[in-house]
Parts: sequence; C-alpha cells; structure tokens
Amino acid sequence: MSPASHHVAIIGAGPAGLMAAEVLAQGGAAATIYDAMPSVGRKFLMAGRGGLNLTHSEPLPAFLARYREAMPHLKPAIEAFPPQALREWSEALGQETFVGSSGRVFPKAFKASPLLRAWLRRLDSMGVNLALRHRWNGWDEQGRLRFETPGGPLVVDAGATVLALGGASWPRLGSDGAWTEILDAKGVHTSPLRPANSGFTVAWSEIFRDRFEGQPLKGVALRFGKHRIRGEAIVTRTGIEGGAIYALSAELREAIMISGQATLHIALQPDLEQRELIARLSGPKGKQSLSNFLRKAVSLSPVAIGLLQEAAKASGAPLASMSPADLAHLINAVPIALTGIAPIARAISTAGGIVFDELDADFMIRRLPGVFAAGEMLDWEAPTGGYLLQASFATGVAAGRGALKWLYRRVAKA
Repeated sequence: MSPASHHVAIIGAGPAGLMAAEVLAQGGAAATIYDAMPSVGRKFLMAGRGGLNLTHSEPLPAFLARYREAMPHLKPAIEAFPPQALREWSEALGQETFVGSSGRVFPKAFKASPLLRAWLRRLDSMGVNLALRHRWNGWDEQGRLRFETPGGPLVVDAGATVLALGGASWPRLGSDGAWTEILDAKGVHTSPLRPANSGFTVAWSEIFRDRFEGQPLKGVALRFGKHRIRGEAIVTRTGIEGGAIYALSAELREAIMISGQATLHIALQPDLEQRELIARLSGPKGKQSLSNFLRKAVSLSPVAIGLLQEAAKASGAPLASMSPADLAHLINAVPIALTGIAPIARAISTAGGIVFDELDADFMIRRLPGVFAAGEMLDWEAPTGGYLLQASFATGVAAGRGALKWLYRRVAKA
C-alpha cells in the first residue's frame, strides 16, 4: 500500500493550500483542493495587482525577526523553505524573479496571474484535482468532511486533511474566517482574528477630507512610542493608511484596543534638522500666504500643509501665530489622533487564528489527528514586503510534508 491509495483533502485554494497540494502530489498522494469560490487564488491575484511581492532578500536572521513573537514557531518552516527556495520554485515555473531597490523580490512579469496559470498547469499535470464551489462545513459524526456544493450536500472521507482557509480580510475573495466557529466547537483554541497591515480612522475636518482624500504623504517618518518608520502614507476619507502605517499597525492596533485611541506623530521633513527648519522659517514672508511660504521655504506639499492646519486647529494655536521654533517642531512631529481601526474586511491581512500550542511540529492540530493547518489561519502576522506570502508558502510546504508523514505512518501500521 502506498500514500497514493489515500485521498488528501486540501481546503482552501490560496498559496498555502496550493503549495500543500503540490508537496503531497510530489510525494505520491492523491490530492484534491476544495474551495468555496468559483476560481482559485483570488486574494493572491489581488495582492499581485500592483506587483506581486513574493518574498524579501534580506539576510534570513533579519527576515525571521519580522514575525515577532511568532518567529520561533515559523522559523523551522521558513528555514526548510526559505526565500531562495521560493525564488527557485518560481523560476522553475518559468517566472524569473528580481530584487527591487527596497530588497523586495518580484517576478519579472510583476503580476500574479502568469505565475498562477503556470502553477495550475503544473498541479494539473501532477494529478491534483480541483473542486470549486465547495464550501466546507466541518465534519459529520463519522469524521467525514462535509461540503455544500451546487449539487447539494457532499461528504468526503479523507486520509488526511490540510486546512488553508486564510484569515478574515477581503471576505468577498473567499477568506471570511467562518472556520473559527467550526474549530472552536472541536475545542481548538484560536486567538480572535484582528486586522493586520490595516488603516486607521481619523476624525478629519470636512474641508481636509474633501480636499485631500487619496493624497499621498511621501518621504515622511512615522513615530509611535519607540517605533520609527520611514515611508509613505495615504490620506483616506475616513483616516490614514499606506506602507508606513501598515508597518506600525500591530502596535497601533493594540494601543487602540487597550485605550480606545492612539496618537501617531509624523515628521514631514525628516531629513531637515530643527536648526535648519527654524532658519528657513525665520526668513521674510513678504506678501506670500502662509501656505505659499511653507511650500517654498521648506518644500511642503499641499496635503502636508493641510495636516499642519488640522493639528493647529486641534490645539487651538493657529499656524500664523506660531514662532519659527514652534512651527519647526510641529512640522517634524505632527500629532495625528487615531480614533479606531479600519474594518477587518479592508485589512491586507489578519492577526490571530489557531494558536501554535494547538499544533505539533508537523503543523498537525493535536486535537484533530490527521488534520493539518497552514497559512494565514495560524496565529501570526508580519509586515508587507514579502513576509506574508513567504510564510504562507512555507507553512503550506510544512503542512504538506506533515500530511505525507501521517499517511506513511498509517501505511506502516496497516
């Protein structure tokens, strides 16, 4: 008897599920991927719309540190399938990669769709089956998987199962977090799903909101507590988002959950020292408006000047009445009062999920023998920059290998 005589069900057709299926098929198992959506990799495709950031090129110790408290749990999986292995895997599919100026790694095609098409062709050639529009509803009394399908209810008897159902961000693309109730009913401990790499709400004035919605803040530095990030942010109608915001989202989210609010400080000209700013702001204004003076003297954009005016209104001290020293201080420490967290449905990813204590070293759920878990449904989070996809791919590989080991053990006992 061989593992091929055992059917493995992979539930979820994102990167983690597809990678688990590939590993299983390579190992000789009969793999079927089930997904509730009518097509695969929907969130993966959306992530690649602006350029598919597969992974990052920084040294592995620094790379692993991006996973914070989850690092010890993810380290074995990522070391077993590191960034270089992911690049080689992509190139074997005919999708060469390159390292961008920020150290991020992209396919040369820059999009997700060519890679996904090549990947699906490979999986098909390996005998992996796809069962779409199959919504998983848990297990029946005999331990069989239950699905709702266009043809009615279906039960599936699987020798092993890999769960790769994602988190709860962008639910219209398939990840709605409904699996938490199913696992909670089985006694599997899950940490509540929370927005990660998300935006935040700000009570902008109507004038500021109407004028600057969608405007970028470029080359700024953001500070919250001991954390400082250089990058960009974008003003939204209800608040603020963007790469630099996402990098601080875990700390900001936790502060808001505890205190109900958080104050972020933005340096609009982080490369200009206070002394230089004061000198420039001490020059003659002539007949210029204050906005024109700030634009010319310290190269502030209209949206940056608008932020200063918002802060001045909140403090009750008009910009025009400030001394050059006070104005210089404000320019590089604009306080932004964050009043809430953007909805999880709009977040790039989610924190929370199955806690790692529920898993063994092979990513099997201890309370559910033969059931493995991978990807974003595990309790970890990471910043954008390739770290999200790398961990999803790596845990998919780990869960696939774990399921193969489980099948081989069952064969040996048969």
